[in-house]
Amino acid sequence: MISRSFQIPFFCLTIGTFLLPAADLSSYRGFHFGMSLTRAAELAGMKPSDAKLSEQRPLTIQTLDFQPNLFHSAAAKDDPVSGITLSFSNNELFRMAVVYDRYKLEGMTTDDMIQALSKTYGTASKPTAEIAYHSYYAERVPVIARWEDTEYSYNLVRSEDRSTYALVLYSKALDARAQTGIVEGARLDALEAPQKEADRVKKQTEENEMLQEKSRLANKASFRP
Repeated sequence: MISRSFQIPFFCLTIGTFLLPAADLSSYRGFHFGMSLTRAAELAGMKPSDAKLSEQRPLTIQTLDFQPNLFHSAAAKDDPVSGITLSFSNNELFRMAVVYDRYKLEGMTTDDMIQALSKTYGTASKPTAEIAYHSYYAERVPVIARWEDTEYSYNLVRSEDRSTYALVLYSKALDARAQTGIVEGARLDALEAPQKEADRVKKQTEENEMLQEKSRLANKASFRP
């Protein structure tokens, strides 16, 4: 009987552990993966026209830089997030890069960051991997810790200047499609670069010749020996 009294609570505790709800990684602060640029801009208190166009083919890639601390509320002043870059592929949110304010993380170690994030997102893994950071997809940084499920991935990294930390979040399916498009866009740009440069030089030469001819005619007409 004594043995059973210990086994039953332990069994219940084990079942309870498995039934704990997993963290919802499909959205961050109301920004849902797959949402449109218009809806995201509205949520951020911005305009869709504030987005920057970084790629136009074969997919349209746009980024929207959002600063939560621009909202002058008490909560915003204490917010450790200094900026969020929202990335859209064909008008679908596929990636977010959350940069933390270094002054509000002062003194915190990497383990402190992992522990703090794990309270919300669960146990972290520490893969030997690199990830494209922010909107600069050619630059890759090491992943410090990762929280993920079958559809989404959250990655703790160092910021570009290593002065603070950033959390790179993405939808695996949408990000894979976007990355393929970005690589293809870069390939097309490189393929067409020589012709574009030749066209630019030709146009510049023609403009210079036109200006020179205009100056020649004006000076010829007004010249007095």
